[in-house]
Amino acid sequence: MGEVRAKVKLTNAADLALVRRNLLHSEKVRFYETSALIDTGAVSLVVPSFVAEQLGLARPFKQVARSAEGRNEEVEVTEPVLVEIMGRHTHEDALVLGDEVIIGQTTLEKTDLPVNCREQRLYPNPAHPDQSVLRV
Repeated sequence: MGEVRAKVKLTNAADLALVRRNLLHSEKVRFYETSALIDTGAVSLVVPSFVAEQLGLARPFKQVARSAEGRNEEVEVTEPVLVEIMGRHTHEDALVLGDEVIIGQTTLEKTDLPVNCREQRLYPNPAHPDQSVLRV
């Protein structure tokens, strides 16, 4: 089986809040688009340092993260990012780590997008294909 990737747009959620308050023009909102790795073994959203910098994200605290190899590392955690994937949206904090954007389980659950590893793609949940439905 190969890797699963999907087009993702990350937007600075604080910028969007400033636009809503008429404190920032919409063309100044910082965003980043990429083909992100979908990793069902990862829990969190992961962004490289250069992406966090491009988005202008504050990094208010640190968290210990465990890699797939079992190594623990203290990493910075960003303020919320708006994640857009396949027309669905959610807000997520991100771990600052590595050299590519990784979409983990929390984003997949919140956007209600299961992974088909065999076909190497995401797809809308057939039970509710028109919108995400969150489990409580």
